[in-house]
Amino acid sequence: MNKEKRDLLAAIREDREMTQREKLWLIVSLSIPSILAQISATVMFFIDASMVGHLGAQASAAIGLVETTGWLMGGLGMAASMGFSVQVAHAIGANDLKRARRVMRQSLVSCLLWSLSITTAALAISGRLPYWLGGTEEIAHDATIYFIVIGLFGICFQLSGLAASMLKCSGNMKIPSALNIAMCVMDVVFNYIFIYVFRLGVLGAALGTGLAELLAGGLMLYFLLWRSDMLGIFGRYHRRNLTWHDFRPKAEVVRNAFNIGGPMGLNHVLMGSAQIVSTLIVAPLGTVAIAAHSLAITVESLCYMPGYGIAEAATTLVGQSFGAAKDRLCRSFAYMSAGLGIVVMTAMGVLMWVFAAELMTIMTPVDDIIRIGAECLRIEAYAEPMFAAAIVCNGIFVGAGDTLRPALMNLLSMWGVRLTLAALLATTYGLPGVWTAMAAELTFRGVIFLARLFQGGWMRNIKTSNG
Repeated sequence: MNKEKRDLLAAIREDREMTQREKLWLIVSLSIPSILAQISATVMFFIDASMVGHLGAQASAAIGLVETTGWLMGGLGMAASMGFSVQVAHAIGANDLKRARRVMRQSLVSCLLWSLSITTAALAISGRLPYWLGGTEEIAHDATIYFIVIGLFGICFQLSGLAASMLKCSGNMKIPSALNIAMCVMDVVFNYIFIYVFRLGVLGAALGTGLAELLAGGLMLYFLLWRSDMLGIFGRYHRRNLTWHDFRPKAEVVRNAFNIGGPMGLNHVLMGSAQIVSTLIVAPLGTVAIAAHSLAITVESLCYMPGYGIAEAATTLVGQSFGAAKDRLCRSFAYMSAGLGIVVMTAMGVLMWVFAAELMTIMTPVDDIIRIGAECLRIEAYAEPMFAAAIVCNGIFVGAGDTLRPALMNLLSMWGVRLTLAALLATTYGLPGVWTAMAAELTFRGVIFLARLFQGGWMRNIKTSNG
């Protein structure tokens, strides 16, 4: 972390004033590494999906069928990680580094146990899942194999995500972003080896992703536990002997994590369930529609990943400002982050509309998939500004520990708008009808999240009003 950024982050804890220019610079400087990591992840996933796509529509459909359930598993892991890392951000903002390290130690055991339970559940349902989702016999076998392998590597994904969120909440965006980029590169290399050299097909794609997560997760934990100046417990900064008692989860910390992460976890369960229902709506449209849907989602992620990068910076800055009890600074970071996210994702939406067909051509050589996917992407492009608002505002609310109301708003939007419209439009308009419903829902979600941002209810638990 460079000296200027470190000094500005210290200003939050030390009650020093910042100019608007310094605030914007801090948001941008924290966002850029995360945005680059998010974009590189999407590009690498792009290449990854393209490798599978060139195996044919059947392989893409097999992965696409269980992909949303994989997102659900990852979302549950992320909710647990954020339940602890937000506490760490608040403790750092209050300049209580001893408490921050205490929470971090307890999070390691808690999240390990949580990931083991998720993996066990994933393995238990893996054989029947493709059929529950409406998959046919021709893709069920590959879908099951892919889901089993991804489930087994879920522990690596959980611990890597926990370490990354801890580093980011301490203000260190550079290391986790660089390691996420490295993971993406390793993913592509391993996938090429397993898919094309060893000719393992869908199994090779899962093994490549899993091994990349394993290596990146190990490195992420090393930088957190040995190299972090704020949170390290084994390296040169903190050398005292630690016992099991230092890592054993305590009721207060776990309860706070549940209060923050519980609504996020419930949100991911119900949102993930909604994604699965969306897959059920798409599945009867045929193998080409399933493949086009999956590949178009991959392409669209290139557009919205910058929003998630800015949201991560907002979580860090709002979280530390909230912990320091500086309400005006907290609001300032929130409004500036939301505005920056909308501007960036609007530009990305324009590019996606213009180059929709070319982007789909990279993913697959199948003309029907390219045509349908490009039509869906152009529909979605109109929703990107408000999608940005929803993404960044959610990051803001998480930083303040406000997760229940946003979770309920997400559920209202997804189940009340997207799925209802998708079910009505799919039978008449096919896959473009499903994506029209998606665009309408994302616009609605952005509007209600902005309304909550400016209404200010997310700030109700801040201790004092200053700064």
